[in-house]
Amino acid sequence: MSDEEHHFESKADAGASKTYPQQAGTIRKNGYIVIKGRPCKVVEVSTSKTGKHGHAKCHFVGIDIFTAKKLEDIVPSSHNCDVPHVNRTDYQLIDISEDGFVSLLTENGNTKDDLRLPTDESLLTQIKDGFADGKDLVVSVMSAMGEEQICALKDIGPKN
Repeated sequence: MSDEEHHFESKADAGASKTYPQQAGTIRKNGYIVIKGRPCKVVEVSTSKTGKHGHAKCHFVGIDIFTAKKLEDIVPSSHNCDVPHVNRTDYQLIDISEDGFVSLLTENGNTKDDLRLPTDESLLTQIKDGFADGKDLVVSVMSAMGEEQICALKDIGPKN
């Protein structure tokens, strides 16, 4: 045995996988799938019949949940596809900084300062206008595969 000590770099997550396998034939419309390394929401699924040799194939059309780009993939229905773990979390908006980052209040009372304002124009103006009017705003943050983005906004009334 060696006398060397091994040092491991610790990452922030608990080692949980960013995706899980699911058989292609069981993935349905409005589900999630990883296409070309991007987490996507499935908008269309079509299955071709088996030929003389081979497998039935599933044709997936998905929209990237962060960039809204349309992606397509064709997979044999008996094979496994990666499905991203997608979480939505609500945070209360505390502040918007000049450089485009938001300050959010988590459920345990801490602040989360590492998120940018969304790139979606209508959502961006709703957040900025609501914040300027002094309203209490709650933003929904979608996270998948190590990425996070503000995807929705709720108005919970004026600040007291």
